[in-house]
Amino acid sequence: MVTYYLPQGLPAPVAEADGVSAQFWGGLREEKLRVQRCSRCGTWQFGPECICHNCHEFDPPWVEVPAKGVIYSWERIWHPVHPALKASCPYVAVLVELPHAGSIRLVGNLLGDPMQAVAIGAHVSGRYEHHHDAQVPYTLLQWQLD
Repeated sequence: MVTYYLPQGLPAPVAEADGVSAQFWGGLREEKLRVQRCSRCGTWQFGPECICHNCHEFDPPWVEVPAKGVIYSWERIWHPVHPALKASCPYVAVLVELPHAGSIRLVGNLLGDPMQAVAIGAHVSGRYEHHHDAQVPYTLLQWQLD
């Protein structure tokens, strides 16, 4: 039996119809964190877009970066935002900054005791949570304190 941090029954995260985030979601399934970096001006960006936020070059390429960062902000969630989460509260959501990738930020869950002490600036590492048995298989990037 596979244990997941969050319960089954949540909608599967999938790439948009235009596929702009497909490299991100596919990378997670391969246990690789991929983000965009413009080949023209070097700007890092997330969320995925078909154009560079800075110089407007089309199709910024995807590059693999380490799934390591620091907590920029966090919140302990007490009220479920989806019915499947009702029994999972509280849990901790974090905004993780990737200093080695232009300080872009990603949202995720912090693994471990939901009542653990959490500090802005704490170092975290990514953990890949595979949902191979879902109707549409996917992988989530969760975070754990170093």
